[in-house]
Amino acid sequence: MRHFLSTADWTRPELQGLLDRAAAFKTGTVSRALEGKSIALLFFNPSLRTRTSFDIGANKMGGHAIVLDAKGATWPLEFADGAVMDGTAEEHVREAARVLSSYVDLIAIRCFPEFKDWPSEREDPMISAFAKHSTVPVINMETIVHPCQELAMMLALQERIGAVQDKTFLLTWVPHPKPLNTAVANSALLMAAKFGMNVRLLVPDERYRLDERYMGAAERFTAEGGGSVTMTTDVEAAYTGADAVYAKSWGALPFYGHWDDEAPFRAKGRDFMITPEKMALTNNATVSHCLPMRRNVKIADAVVDSPAFLGIEEAANRLPVQQAVMEALASQGGVK
Repeated sequence: MRHFLSTADWTRPELQGLLDRAAAFKTGTVSRALEGKSIALLFFNPSLRTRTSFDIGANKMGGHAIVLDAKGATWPLEFADGAVMDGTAEEHVREAARVLSSYVDLIAIRCFPEFKDWPSEREDPMISAFAKHSTVPVINMETIVHPCQELAMMLALQERIGAVQDKTFLLTWVPHPKPLNTAVANSALLMAAKFGMNVRLLVPDERYRLDERYMGAAERFTAEGGGSVTMTTDVEAAYTGADAVYAKSWGALPFYGHWDDEAPFRAKGRDFMITPEKMALTNNATVSHCLPMRRNVKIADAVVDSPAFLGIEEAANRLPVQQAVMEALASQGGVK
C-alpha cells in the first residue's frame, strides 16, 4: 500500500502522470474512482484552499469527505511510541488510525510543526504515525512538506511556460512579521529540482538554508535528471534571467524554538519583497505564491495584479491535482 507523504517518494514519471491526469480533469474528464468510498480529512491547523478542494474533489469523484477539526472537535492525540499518556492527549494514533481505517478508504492529515524542536519535528511525527498504523492510504495536506501545493505549482508552470527542463526557477525568501513553516519552500525546492530546473535559492542570510534532507535530495535529483541547485544572498544575480519566481517566507532553522534571536537576520531581508524592478531583471518570468499572501509585504500590488502572477491558477489547480492523487491511491490493489 502506498501513501502520498512527499514528492521525494515519487518518481518524476509518476508525478508527471498525476499532472497529466489533473490536466485531463481540467478539460472535463470525469472519474468515479471514489464511488462508494470516503476520505477522512484531519485538520490540526486552519485551512481554506486545502479543505475546500479536497472536499469538493472527493465529491466530484463520487466519494464522501468527512472533515475533522483535530484541534478542537476530536480528542487530543498522542503519537509517540511508549508514551505515558498522563497529559492532555486522550487517545493514541495507534488506535485512532486503525479505527478510522475501518470507516474510510483514505486519510488525509494537515499538521504543522510546533516550532519548538526541529530535530524531532523534522521527523514529521504525527503523519508518520498515521502512515505507520493506518491500513488505508494517507495523504499529506501539509506538514513539514506540502506535496499537493507543489503539484499545483508545477501544473501551473507547465500550463504557462511548457516544458520546464533547464528553465531557471528562483525560490526567494520574502519578508513576513514572524517565522513560518518551511514546508512550501521544501516542497517547491524538491519539485523544481526533480523536474530538471536550475534552482536558485535566494535568502537574506545563509542561516536560511533549508534542511539538508531537502537540499541534499534536490542536489541528487538534479544530478540524476539535469538542472542545478545554488544558494545566494545576491538579489540582482538571483533575479537576472529567471524564468519563474516563487515567493515564500520561512524561519531560519538555527534559531528554531528561540525565535527572538532570529530578528537581526530576518531584518536583512526587509528589502526582499518582490517588486516590478526585480521582475524586470528576469526573463519575463512568472511569479507565484502558495497563498495566503500578504500584499505589499511579500509581493507588491503591481506584481500580484500583473499577468505574470500565477497564484490564482496555482490555487485553482489544487482541486484537479488532489483528484489525481486520491484516484491513484484509491485504485491501489487491496484498498477497500
